[in-house]
Amino acid sequence: MRAYTVATTAVTLKMPAKWLDNVLSQHHLDGVIKLRQGVARKLTPQAVVTLDVALRLSRALDTSIPAALQLASRLLQQRSGEPGIDAGEGLRISIDVRQIEADVMERLAHAVEIAPSPRRGRPRRRT
Repeated sequence: MRAYTVATTAVTLKMPAKWLDNVLSQHHLDGVIKLRQGVARKLTPQAVVTLDVALRLSRALDTSIPAALQLASRLLQQRSGEPGIDAGEGLRISIDVRQIEADVMERLAHAVEIAPSPRRGRPRRRT
């Protein structure tokens, strides 16, 4: 399965990598691959879509990131049946999952080309 670096995901979401790293550190998100300390996190395409939906919800509804992440996860799990989720007090929230996924995949393809590659190995010794 394809997985993307934090830097690539940050470029895709048009957010600072530090902000994204903090969100991933503070909140559980399905599709985030973290093996052990010292190994960079990777995100599956579904995790990137979830983050994108959460950002859209946060901006549109002026809500916190934790609340937006919960809503985004619920919306993306609701693939069939009734459209949207019940938000209480007679409100339903729905999204166009296919359109958002297509948009994110297009931006990811572009971000892979321009995102900084993480350096590997030991730094060169200066003489």
